[in-house]
Amino acid sequence: MTALIPALHTTPDKTALRFGGRELTYAELADAAGALAGKIGAVSDGRVGRVAVWATATMETSVAVVAALLAGVPVVPINPKVGERELAHIVSDSAPSLVLAEPGTELPDALAALPRTDVTLDGEAGALPGEPDGEAPAVIVYTSGTTGPPKGVVLPRRAISTTLDALEDAWQWTEDDVLVHALPLFHVHGLILGILGPLRRGGTVHHLGRFSTEAVARELAGDGTMMFGVPTMYHRIATEVAGDAELANALRGARLLVSGSAALPVHDHERITAATGQQVVERYGMSETLMNTSVRADGERKPGSVGVPLRGVEVRLVDEAGDPISGGDRETVGEIQVRGENLFAEYLNRPDATREAFADGWFKTGDMATRDADGYIRIVGRKATDIIKSGGYKIGAGEIENALLEHPGVAEVAVTGEPDDDLGERIVAWVVPGETTPTEQQLADHVARLLTPHKRPRVVRFLKSLPRNDMGKVMKRALDA
Repeated sequence: MTALIPALHTTPDKTALRFGGRELTYAELADAAGALAGKIGAVSDGRVGRVAVWATATMETSVAVVAALLAGVPVVPINPKVGERELAHIVSDSAPSLVLAEPGTELPDALAALPRTDVTLDGEAGALPGEPDGEAPAVIVYTSGTTGPPKGVVLPRRAISTTLDALEDAWQWTEDDVLVHALPLFHVHGLILGILGPLRRGGTVHHLGRFSTEAVARELAGDGTMMFGVPTMYHRIATEVAGDAELANALRGARLLVSGSAALPVHDHERITAATGQQVVERYGMSETLMNTSVRADGERKPGSVGVPLRGVEVRLVDEAGDPISGGDRETVGEIQVRGENLFAEYLNRPDATREAFADGWFKTGDMATRDADGYIRIVGRKATDIIKSGGYKIGAGEIENALLEHPGVAEVAVTGEPDDDLGERIVAWVVPGETTPTEQQLADHVARLLTPHKRPRVVRFLKSLPRNDMGKVMKRALDA
């Protein structure tokens, strides 16, 4: 197996990681991670099965993950905001032999009971250990657990290298790129794409610690060339950029702006483009599949689309009977199914769930989408929460949300369905008002004019804010509850 991070062996003097005012070159990262890898291997006479990492957004977390990968030991990143019950389940399910954390960090009881090694940024590694083959487990990411306890998604080294190399192709990602981001480091977006991605390319990552438009402007006006963010971050940018020349100029000079983890509203796309000339690239992936599709750096940008399948990834849409949908029809909605080397190996300790997740070798994502004549995928929502069957029509919540966001009285919105004796389901809009509060009829008429009358909301509920998770995704089950 070739190294996951070849630059640890080849570019010693180049900056690999920067968090605030702290930097590590590739040589320093190799020493710190290599020395820690030796400690991991020494625990329990080398019989460490898995290591947990208390995944704060810090240099130490990055070093800990690289060390585990060098040691060939699967790493379980732990969200520092995790609740007691969920943490107890993750620790019981993954059974880590060791926990890695920053010195002085007080860990919750479920982790404090484990053997612990503090992560330091010094030490000499000597010769780096040989790495295992591509099917060896590398990272175990726990899903959100919306339909039961979180499941451990076992990601082999093969899936990580495949995804990152496909993104190299799609985004023309090189060792000269400097990635700017402020994402958490306990999931695919922030950790695998945002930390391991630049390291695999031999480039540099500048982590902001905490997102702010001021920090984004500073870093992109410096040597930053790319930015990764989630829609809540880009919404902040869209809100401020027209009146902030420094921010607009910094974004204008970036090579690539990428949004992921949830759909970026078309209205925010348009505001950013109007102020900067930049068109944000969207991509689509999941914990189980890593990255599936993306708008290419050299391809046409279609706001609201997540692009075309990445190199080596097969994507199909299927109807309710499981039959593939042929052709490109923006009105025909189907479930996305995926296969390729980017897929996970299994759900940890859940062979039943692993079997149920596949149909004839295709992973069933549960995401619903359309595909246009050019092969661009447009996601309309989750099968379980975002597809509304109303009056005989199958309606995607995302299309209605984008339409409502074009109304000046709507600052944020989520659309769901609820039972209706006549329609089967009626469309409900949960609205955070803008400067003025529109009437329910005004919003219904607005959607009917932009889309079609059967897609108008039948109920509008006004809120001060929408419930969101750590990645900024709206938690629609919380709204329904």
